[in-house]
Amino acid sequence: MVVTSVCVYCGSRMGANPAYAAAAENLGRLLAGAGLRLVYGAGDVGLMGTVARAAQAAGGETFGVIPEHLVRREVGKSDLTTYVVTETMHERKKVMLYNADAVILLPGGMGSLDELFEALTWRQLGLHAKPIVILNTDGYWEPLRALIDHVVAEGFADAAHGTVLHWADTPEQAMSCLAG
Repeated sequence: MVVTSVCVYCGSRMGANPAYAAAAENLGRLLAGAGLRLVYGAGDVGLMGTVARAAQAAGGETFGVIPEHLVRREVGKSDLTTYVVTETMHERKKVMLYNADAVILLPGGMGSLDELFEALTWRQLGLHAKPIVILNTDGYWEPLRALIDHVVAEGFADAAHGTVLHWADTPEQAMSCLAG
């Protein structure tokens, strides 16, 4: 599969560790530098805003999707290449995933987990075969890795489901995962 567009799930907050923002900024630059379109949640706050501004500053194409009820809360970033306002969160997730060839997860909260697990479930069900990369900045997602391993070990998911996730420690490694 040729990757031309990458959906990035990440927090609408900056998080406690400055390394998270640095990774988001670096990822935005790398995506733009590789000619890959950024698809994301269209917010101009937190890591969402950081990754988008970095991609824009590097001349990248940006595709943002935000539900109407979050336009004010997440400060909808309407200066994107493409800015889509949906009615619901579910519609947002669907439009984001359908308009991307791959997924990268940066640090984030419950919304980012929701997005990841929906993409992972759809992959498990055979609805797509897009690569899913967990950018594990400073070990942020280690508890998630342990949870997934636990779910597999306890027989609630096939071992193959755990292997569809690619784990990267740096934005550069995440980009390498997209290349195959």
